[in-house]
This record gives sequence, C-alpha cells and structure tokens, in this order.
Amino acid sequence: MINKWKKQLAIAMIVVFGFFGQSLVQATSSDPTLQKVQDKGVLTVGLSADYAPYEFHATVDGKDKIVGMDIDIAQKIADDMGVTLKIEEYGFDALIGALKTGKIDMIISGMSPTPERLKEVDFSDPYMTVEQKVVVRKEDADKYNDINSLEGLKVSAQKQSTQEELATNELHADTVSLQRMPDIVLQLQNKKVEAAVIEGPVAEAYLSQNPKLAFSDIKFEDGTKQTAVAIPKDSTEFADAINKSINEVLDQDLMSGYKEDAYELMFTEESFFKKYAPYYLKGTVYTVFLALVGVFFGAIFGAILALMKLSSNKLLKGIAVVYIEYVRGTPLLVQIFLVFFGSNVIGLELSAMSASCLALILNSGAYVAEIVRAGINAVNTGQMEAARSLGMNHTQAMRHIIFPQAIKNILPALGNEFVTVIKESSVVSVIGVSELMFQSGVVQGASFKPFLPIMITSLIYFVLTFSLSRLLGVAERRMAAND
Repeated sequence: MINKWKKQLAIAMIVVFGFFGQSLVQATSSDPTLQKVQDKGVLTVGLSADYAPYEFHATVDGKDKIVGMDIDIAQKIADDMGVTLKIEEYGFDALIGALKTGKIDMIISGMSPTPERLKEVDFSDPYMTVEQKVVVRKEDADKYNDINSLEGLKVSAQKQSTQEELATNELHADTVSLQRMPDIVLQLQNKKVEAAVIEGPVAEAYLSQNPKLAFSDIKFEDGTKQTAVAIPKDSTEFADAINKSINEVLDQDLMSGYKEDAYELMFTEESFFKKYAPYYLKGTVYTVFLALVGVFFGAIFGAILALMKLSSNKLLKGIAVVYIEYVRGTPLLVQIFLVFFGSNVIGLELSAMSASCLALILNSGAYVAEIVRAGINAVNTGQMEAARSLGMNHTQAMRHIIFPQAIKNILPALGNEFVTVIKESSVVSVIGVSELMFQSGVVQGASFKPFLPIMITSLIYFVLTFSLSRLLGVAERRMAAND
C-alpha cells in the first residue's frame, strides 16, 4: 500500500515538475518585445510623417490624421496581433534611438535594411521593392542623362539612406545629406543642388504637383530598394508575427489598395489656407506654451542657481558654475536628446512634450541665472549695508531691499529670453513635438510645397516676436517713468 502511494506521488511530482519545467522553458524563450506588446495591448509604431505616399498628414473627417501605405500595413499588423495601434512621430534621425530605448516597438517609415542599421536593429521581411530615381529640373533633363554627368556636382539625398549611398558611390556626386524630403526638393527647386536621388513612389508624388521637375534617364546598377519594418534585436517571435502579416499583404495584393487610398488623400481638392490653417494654429499654441513653461520655471530655477553662484559656500557655488557653463556650452538640440533618450536609461518614461519642457527649463535656467546674478550685482552695495545697519539679516535684506530693485534690471532681459525661447523651441520638432516648425514640416510633406509653408511659418514667428518686443518696450518705458 505504501509502495503504491509512493509510486503515485512520484508520478504526480513528475507531471507537476514537467509542467512547470515546460512553462519555465517557454517563459525563458518568450520574445520580450512581443510579450510587452501583448501585455500593453498596444503596438507603438515610430515614423517620420513627411514621406508621402508612405506616411503623411491629412485631414480626415475634419481631424488631422497620419495616413499612408505604411500606416495601413501597421494597422494590419496590429489587428493581426489583436492589439491597438499607436503612432509616435519623430524626426527620421531619431527613430533608431527611440526604438533602442524602448519608446517605440517598431519602425515603419519607408526604411530599408542597410549594413549600418543592421548592426543596431533587426528587420522584417521586405514589404515593398521600389526603384530609386534621379530627379532634376526639367530644363536640365537633357543635360543630366548619364550616370557620369553628375560626377562632382551637388546632389541631395535623405540622410542615412540608400539614396545617400547611391549619390555618393554610383553618381560620385558631392552629396548634400538632408533629413527631410521637403528640404531635398526645395534645394533642387532653388538651384542649390543639381539633382536629387528620391525613392520612386515619393518622387512620382512630387512630380505630379510640380511641373518644373522631371525624371532623369539615369539608371543605377543597384537602384532597387527593399523597404521593411525595423524591430529590436533578437525579437524573433515578434518578427514572425510581423512577417505573417506582411506575407498576407503581398499574397492578397493589398498594397495596391493601400496605394490608391494614399493617393486619394494626397490630392484632395481644397484651398491651401483652408486645409492647413489648423496645423499652423496648433503649432503656434504649442510654441507659445513651450516658451511660457520654459521661461517661467526656468526663471525659478535660474534664480536658485544665481543665489548658489553668489553664495559663500564653495560647494554650492561650484555646482552652479559647472552646471551653467556646461549648459551654455552645449547646443539645445543635444540637451533635448539627452533628456528624451537619457530619461529611459534611468527608468523614467518621459513623453516627447514632457522631455521638451524639461529640456527648455534646464536650458533657460542656466541663462536666467546669469541674468539674475547680473541684476543683483547691479544694485549698489550701499543698499545692503543700509539694510544691515537697520538690523536686517542677509536673507531679509535680499528679500526686501535687493531683489525688488534687481527686478527692474532683470525684467527686460527675461523678456528677451522669452523671445529667444520662442525661436529656439523649434528644435524640439526632431522628437515629434507639434510646435510651429514641426507643423510646417507636416504641411510641406502633405502639400508638396516646400517653400510656401516655411514662408508662412517665418511670418508667424515674426508676429509673435515683434509683438512681444513691443510689449517689452512699453513695460521698460513705464518702469523708467517710475524711476
């Protein structure tokens, strides 16, 4: 009886351990990327929406929406996985960084697997094979019709792309590498470059809207490009799930329908200003908001830094000096990338807007610190002596005597800092914040008009800064009258 019981117990233990062992192996071999997507119930896709017909902004049912062939593919992948699709927009250069730091789950942005990219990320099976085209001004079509005709001349192409490699290695041109497609076309239109290497479908879209441009007869030896989805390294199960959806797209020829839908949205008949005015309004609101947050909280932070720098405590003074010099000695763009991507390293998940606000506060604080310090030092030293002779301690003297007088010196400079931040906030567009410069790029990509959107943006910036400068002038005159 006992032996029978022992035998049954042994069998039960084998079954239990076998089950948990199998589960443990499955958990160990489970793809962390796929698991994260399934746990969240959301597939976060990164892209640069200025690359029609792949991805671009369009007004759908009265609302701004990112549409295009890549979006349709991403939606199918999400549907097949049984999760919700979420789009995150970045500058093209920031996409790989966003993927590697876990801010997005995959990239679908007309990206091709180059040797450099394959060192950093993996790619799915290709979902499209397209030919690379050389675009020239129509008047130069007969002049640049041979593979050697552009040797040594300036040719524009998108940065870190197959087109850039072709311009350099096959055309042997002086390649001008740019991040955004509208800038590439604008340089060609304005005769800054002699030609541009552009992907076939994208080039066709621009040529359909610009009769002054034409295709060159130049053919590349290796002019075909395979477009695929970029995913984190070693995400095998995630790649299998994506490849399954891509194979269905290709087998069922769904891409033809995706392309027709994209072209229909690209060329809707509507006046330019009616169609794109909401984009400029939204961008202006975001720009002013970023400047207000940056200067207001930057002023508080800067005042603390100024007092630290004026302190007799060597440690506090040293920290303030090092911070101020470091921030003033590095570009704002670098600081934005450090905050946005660096926050993930320390386990802090910051949205693009939060990271932009924080970067502007930290940057503005360093400059405001010097403004505050100079304002305090401009107050006559006799004021402090008079306050102390009345029995005030140092803190009371600073609060009631020095600061009220220093504020008059500080306010005009703070206003100028506000004007500066309005203009400098444009760099946050690289991480996808929808401020004015970002929206200008959106309009460029959607309208295929490289120059007009930038001109309108410059006028809006001028109105903002000129109006603010006039208000500051009125405030300064009133303060002078009070004196």
